[in-house]
This record gives sequence, structure tokens and C-alpha cells, in this order.
Amino acid sequence: MIYEINKSLEFLKNGKIILYPTDTIWGMGCDATNTKSVRKIYRIKKRDDSKSLVILVSDEKMLHEITSEVHPLSLGKFPTTVIYPKVHGLPEHIKSMDGSVAIRIVQDDFCKKIIYALGKPIVSTSANISGKKHPLEFNEISREILKKCDYIVNLRKDEQNINPSRIFKLEKNGEIIKIR
Repeated sequence: MIYEINKSLEFLKNGKIILYPTDTIWGMGCDATNTKSVRKIYRIKKRDDSKSLVILVSDEKMLHEITSEVHPLSLGKFPTTVIYPKVHGLPEHIKSMDGSVAIRIVQDDFCKKIIYALGKPIVSTSANISGKKHPLEFNEISREILKKCDYIVNLRKDEQNINPSRIFKLEKNGEIIKIR
């Protein structure tokens, strides 16, 4: 795993796209603060840039650097993405039209280590073209996606992943909406 962490870091630091296993499903990722890399992910996925992407943080401390108030939903045992209405310290390209950002504290050891070592959040989006079914296992990822990623992490390729994370949206008025 150490080799894969170091190799992933090398690619992330150089603005490249990695394909990697997460605590939910296989994802495509990049340094969330690198505008060029984030735009490349949008192109690979053929995703409308008005739709935001999820970012992963390594721990509660990193989440505190982005949002002034960490919601308890972010700290649960089950992978949960929380859409925070207001964040700071992130570039505009990662925010949705209303300024919100979908953030998950990752639970996977590999992901935690690369994010912690990178020292900043990474993008995490399912390894599929927008509108297509997300792959539950590595061998379901399309050739198109495989060809366009700069590095494919060589871990857990034989495992079937679980489902995507739960998603909750925090409204500015304090209301919580379950998205998925």
C-alpha cells in the first residue's frame, strides 16, 4: 500500500487524475484546489459544470479548516456526504452555484493517508460517465474512463464495493434534507 500511496501523491501533486478505491465505490480524483485538474474530471465524466463534485477530507480537523461548524452527520460510522451551505478556504471552481460544497470525511485507510499526506482535500466522483450506472467493482469501469485517468491505483480491484455514500444537505436555515 505504501507504494500506491506514494505513486498517487506523485500524480496528485502534478495535477493528474487518479482512479482509486474509496470507502464506497471506485472514484476518480484530483487535488480539489487545482482548477485545471477539476475541469479535466468534468470533461472525462461529460458532466455539466453546474453540478458540483464531492470532495474528501482526511479527518475532522481538515473539515474544520473548510467550514466553521462541523455537523454531527459528518462524524458517523457510515460513509456520509454532507453538503455544507457555506465554506471557506476552497477555490470557487469546487463550489456549486449557491456556494455550497459536498464534503465527506473518508473512512478508508488508503484514502485517509493520501489526503493527509497531500495536506488538502481531493475530488471524489464515481468512475463513470455522467448519467450512466456507477460501477460496483473495478471490472465494470468503462474503457473510456480507464484510458483517460492518468494513474490507476492497484489495490482492491477484485472487491465488490458497497453503495455510494448517503448524502444530506444542510440548509442555511438549519434544515437537513436527505438527498440519498
